[in-house]
Amino acid sequence: MRTVDLRSDTVTLPPPAMREAMRRASLGDDVYGEDPTVRALEELAAEITGKEAALLVASGTMGNLVAILTHCGRGDEVILGDQCHTFLYEAGGIAALGGIHPHPIRNEPDGTIPLERIGAAIRPGNVHFPRSRLICLENTHNRCWGSPLSPEYTQAVAELAHQHGLAVHLDGARIFNAAVALGVEVRELTTPADSVTFCLSKGLAAPVGSVICGERGFIEEARRVRKMVGGGMRQAGIIAACGLVALRTMIPRLAEDHENARLLAQGIADIEGLEIEPDRVRTNILYFDLVRGDPEAFHYWARAKGVLFHRTGPRRFRLVTHYGITRPDIDYALAILAEAAGKLL
Repeated sequence: MRTVDLRSDTVTLPPPAMREAMRRASLGDDVYGEDPTVRALEELAAEITGKEAALLVASGTMGNLVAILTHCGRGDEVILGDQCHTFLYEAGGIAALGGIHPHPIRNEPDGTIPLERIGAAIRPGNVHFPRSRLICLENTHNRCWGSPLSPEYTQAVAELAHQHGLAVHLDGARIFNAAVALGVEVRELTTPADSVTFCLSKGLAAPVGSVICGERGFIEEARRVRKMVGGGMRQAGIIAACGLVALRTMIPRLAEDHENARLLAQGIADIEGLEIEPDRVRTNILYFDLVRGDPEAFHYWARAKGVLFHRTGPRRFRLVTHYGITRPDIDYALAILAEAAGKLL
């Protein structure tokens, strides 16, 4: 049976060039700082994002955790959106492992948080309050249709944060999708932030790994925190080798994923019984709603025909395009979605 897996861009498989790079990678013990391939990846990541240094970690969740633990101490507070990944999908790690207090405030549909809302959330100096230490942004914003945050918005948030002595961490899991969608260099999106995490294992199609970038002193402390949470890896060059291929070759092709997402959204808009806002599709993530019928039956029928995606609400579903999804896959998925919706009319 044909399978079109639209659950997430985490399901990407590494292209042949990455598999060959893994085989040929020069290796050493990264905990001792002796893996040349890891060092090369970290240097390239820092250069691309406009930061002084970088650190390879196992995942985006670990990257955000390590970065926030580095910025904040126990009892400190991080201001973040109520729809952001760190608040919703990272197992409460900053609170459970760091004793850090999350202060969620409402995201707008485009993933931004109005500056006045952020300013109002910053705590005054008072022994009754936790100390506001950090503001977290997410770019692109997963729960907000993969919306990209502009350089101007990120700069404005950073200026507000720095005026109050706060730092900014950018969860840039899909930051390269944002850069491609906006037509800017990625450093324009990352330079205002004090730290940024990005994933190699989503749209860039590496099998594993994320990178934290920031000032050299920050990264040195983050390396200690990474070790503390069990993230010290040894011959990690086999991971880093794929990351090097990803950063050197996979970024321009993200535009293909964005185009496929737009085609998918336009097709869904023409299916009776489904509802979508095609104009909200900016990158590779889209959501649609089932207007009538049993959502469980609809989801089951599509899965039975090999079209995989996530249900994210009572009647809402999420689709993500990525490397490995072709134009014929989009056509097949639309045919199955139409078939499944038709069963419920």
